[in-house]
Amino acid sequence: MSEEIQNENNEELNEQEMQQTTHISDMYSEWFLEYASYVILERAVPGILDGLKPVQRRILHSMKQMDDGRFNKAANVIGHTMQYHPHGDAAIGDALVNMGQKDLMIETQGNWGDVRTGDSAAAARYIEARLSKFALEVAFYDKTTEWQKSYDGRKNEPVNLPMKFPLLLAHGTEGIAVGLATKIMPHNFIELLQASIKILQKEEFTILPDFPTGGMADFSNYNDGLKGGKIRVRAKIETVDKKTLVIRDIPFATTTTSVMESIVKANENGKIKIKKVIDNTAKHVEVLVELPAGISPDVTIDALYAFTDCEVSISPNSCVIMEERPVFLGVSELLRASTKNTVRLLKRELEIKLSELNEKWHFSSLEKIFIEERIYRDIEECETWEAVIGAIDKGLEPFKDMFYREITEDDIVRLTEIKIKRISKFDSFKADEAIKNLEGEIKKVKSNLRNLTQFAIHYFEMLIQKYGKGRERKTEIRSFENIQVRQVAVANQKLYVNRADGFIGTGLRKDEYIGDCSDIDDVIAFKADGTFVVTRVADKSFVGKDIIYAGVWKKGDERMVYNMVYRDGKEGRAYAKRFSVTAITRDKQNDLTKGTKDSKVFYFTANPNSESEVVTVSLNPRCSARLKTFDFDFDTLAIKGRASQGNILTKYPVRKVAHKEAGQSTLGGLEIWYDETVGRLNTDSRGTFLGTFENGDKILVLYKNGSLELTTYDLSNHYDHEKIEQIIKYDPEMVITAVHYDAGAKNFYVKRFKVESQVIGRIFQFTAESKGSFMAIVSTEVETRADMKYLYGKQKERSSQVLDLKELVDVKGWKSRGNRLSTYHVLDVKPHKTDGPEIIIAQDDQADLFG
Repeated sequence: MSEEIQNENNEELNEQEMQQTTHISDMYSEWFLEYASYVILERAVPGILDGLKPVQRRILHSMKQMDDGRFNKAANVIGHTMQYHPHGDAAIGDALVNMGQKDLMIETQGNWGDVRTGDSAAAARYIEARLSKFALEVAFYDKTTEWQKSYDGRKNEPVNLPMKFPLLLAHGTEGIAVGLATKIMPHNFIELLQASIKILQKEEFTILPDFPTGGMADFSNYNDGLKGGKIRVRAKIETVDKKTLVIRDIPFATTTTSVMESIVKANENGKIKIKKVIDNTAKHVEVLVELPAGISPDVTIDALYAFTDCEVSISPNSCVIMEERPVFLGVSELLRASTKNTVRLLKRELEIKLSELNEKWHFSSLEKIFIEERIYRDIEECETWEAVIGAIDKGLEPFKDMFYREITEDDIVRLTEIKIKRISKFDSFKADEAIKNLEGEIKKVKSNLRNLTQFAIHYFEMLIQKYGKGRERKTEIRSFENIQVRQVAVANQKLYVNRADGFIGTGLRKDEYIGDCSDIDDVIAFKADGTFVVTRVADKSFVGKDIIYAGVWKKGDERMVYNMVYRDGKEGRAYAKRFSVTAITRDKQNDLTKGTKDSKVFYFTANPNSESEVVTVSLNPRCSARLKTFDFDFDTLAIKGRASQGNILTKYPVRKVAHKEAGQSTLGGLEIWYDETVGRLNTDSRGTFLGTFENGDKILVLYKNGSLELTTYDLSNHYDHEKIEQIIKYDPEMVITAVHYDAGAKNFYVKRFKVESQVIGRIFQFTAESKGSFMAIVSTEVETRADMKYLYGKQKERSSQVLDLKELVDVKGWKSRGNRLSTYHVLDVKPHKTDGPEIIIAQDDQADLFG
């Protein structure tokens, strides 16, 4: 019996536990959903209409209530905002500083920190703030604001501010909620307003982020700010000299401190080589990077982008609150929604203004009639209030048709409140003028309502004109090339090989040194049995015994060609082959022979520029061949894949193969293009074709400031296209023609010269260096003509001529100033463009005209 009772009790307890567990689960599900919704709606994600998070909205509302035109202590603003925001002063303070640093809605005074250096703001009791004039104009209008009770029910706060500007896109925002995040980039003030105008004009538009830190950005994968997009942002790095780089702007979301730390870390890890980093940032960002001797500035710039925070990737994720729900909208849709909301608010403001003007006109007209028609005298005999109202109403009866609405008792009551003093001093002419002005304003407001779109366009144009100065784009829009990490990584390790034992690595310091490499390189090793393997650089790796060649391997390098002679172990024949290795599976043994046992490599070379060669083949003296020695030219073989067996060299046994002479590059010179978009050379047919380059060829760069430079055709070279007038393949016999203005002599000069120095990387100034001097024309064409405008005669008459510059001056040294262009007063000189018939001054005429 006791056991049965015990079992029943256990069952009841189990049932109760199950019920209790289910209840907790339900509560957890419900509470978690409520918490997640609260964080999303009330803390992390901005609203679509005004672009503000609740804390930001409450800060601006508090500042409007406190606004008296003077600055308020930030601490006071924070304290006042706590009447509306239930999450403490720290959150309010951080949001206030964040908005203040964006320098749009809040005008600041004191040390508010620096987003470029990462310096934090001073304590709230030391800094001050007030609403900017822009904020007062675009964000506040009580009559169009929807209100709600604050969290404790004591105050009213706005549901949304009546924002007549795409603040969300101008400010940008970032927030992390429960299971949801938003990240919207800041955009340019002027470009947003211009795009809003295009929306109203039903034109196509594109908006791209503009970061307060400046820099350069590639928006090719922006994806309209939606999830899945990516922005690549780079610092602006310039070359001061061969040993110094300077960082002018830094990427968004980084600081000078974080950038410098990343540079130092990359240097410690051997990715780059630098001497030291110095932060000279003051009004403008300036971080100096000093390089040790022998390190290329161009390669270092690429390495900084590849291994440091000088380049960062940002993934946008545009999410906003719309109708109490989070939605994912692209920035174009957000701008359309903002523009539509602005038009709606402007319409509502016009309607309110029209209503107020109509009311003013209504009462002004009533007052005028009441006084001019002396209706106030009709109430002198009235003994009751009702009689007074009736007498005035009766007196107004003949004029009721002229009013736009009925005359109410409230209107009549207002008339009775007019003081005798006002009646006695009433000026009918001034009253007519006031009513006329009101009618003019009413007409204007009605016109604006009829032409609401045009009114909104004028509104946006007014904002640009009034507040756009100093808000031009800071971030340069560029297209970035993909930097090959292995090409820019500093060769910070020495590579060694133990050929007999088959080891290769950076730790074999007692063995044979074969070259420098970086930590991220791959190494290729060929062995005497005709196999090879590619592996990562390591301290010590076993790749197989009897190594005949080892070196750094570059993926996709088609110009590295291997020449090889091997014996097939089964047939005994000797084969010759040429091949390249452009792609491979790491740590896999690959066979270059037929794969038969006892195959052997007789001869092997690696040729970085696909060079061929001639070898001497010596056969076994006991074989039956008539010629025991003969030459073989690898140029007769086509370059094929590594899997090809090659051509039969001889069927007789080979004793040895020896190098006789080097050959030419089979693939020919390297075809080089210049892509002005990114300022880089390439072999991918992007941009302007410069020519086919062989060893020793150079590139000539002519700059707009009247200087020139010779460079190599290394693909890692950087060129600042904005400073370049012309970039071409250098020819020693090339004649450069230039017209320049010498500010010291106050005249234009023409000169023709050849490049005399062959020094690579040195810049030569071939025009005057005095302040105010400039280059007007520079050309490498044989026939160079110029359009010249000048004044002549006592009347200083204007004229123009086309000059053949090669007839004006002979070829001289590059340092010479040249010949004076004209004895007359030259107004302007430009390169000649053929448009119809030409008037060219012949040589004899030039002598007459210019002395």
